[in-house]
Amino acid sequence: MKIEDMRMVIDEREKKSGIPDLLKEIGVKVEMKNLPIGDYIVASETVVERKSIHDFISSVFDGRLFDQCNRLKEHFEHPAIIIEGDIDEINQIAENPLVFYGAISSVALDFKIPVLPTPNASNTAKLLVAMCARQDKTKGPFLKKIRKSGNMHHQQLSVLCSLPGVGEKLASRMLERFGSPSNSFSASIAELSKIEGMGESRARKIRNLLDAEIKNDKKIGQKTLHDI
Repeated sequence: MKIEDMRMVIDEREKKSGIPDLLKEIGVKVEMKNLPIGDYIVASETVVERKSIHDFISSVFDGRLFDQCNRLKEHFEHPAIIIEGDIDEINQIAENPLVFYGAISSVALDFKIPVLPTPNASNTAKLLVAMCARQDKTKGPFLKKIRKSGNMHHQQLSVLCSLPGVGEKLASRMLERFGSPSNSFSASIAELSKIEGMGESRARKIRNLLDAEIKNDKKIGQKTLHDI
């Protein structure tokens, strides 16, 4: 596909990233819209959610990430997430970098959504062009009628499913026993072990993940991750 034949629909909030301007400069047809899901629609069934390192981590803790993953999968056949920035910053941003990598693992393995890293906006634009170029021709409408999700229970399940070894069934049992994700995160190994299907080994892994502390010194933090 020639660049002049490429078309992308981009969320209005992405203007400040500078990426829409970069795409326009090389000849991509850009349409700015208020998108209910995703940031870049590069084909009728291909949508991309772009997140900075900071935003990715924030979205893990406030529950947005897994709700977004569910909605991306529900409405598009080929969703993808781009994480933009210097991955080495994780050791400074996150108290526990393993939470970051655990979330990436969940997105890739549980939701089957590819996670694509880029170092900056320029490279993100190039990746988007490469993804758009894979489409021989446009099939179907880019924009869909999508209702905003308001299912709090579903979002809570998504948050708990980010924990190691926790699927939807275990997440449901955790909510039933403890009442909320916050209470679940505070539960002891003994309390977690009492949940049907959990087991002490899995409970211990969850507790170790939630309690692990990473020292501020970057070299020490990297050594700890390397040793794991």
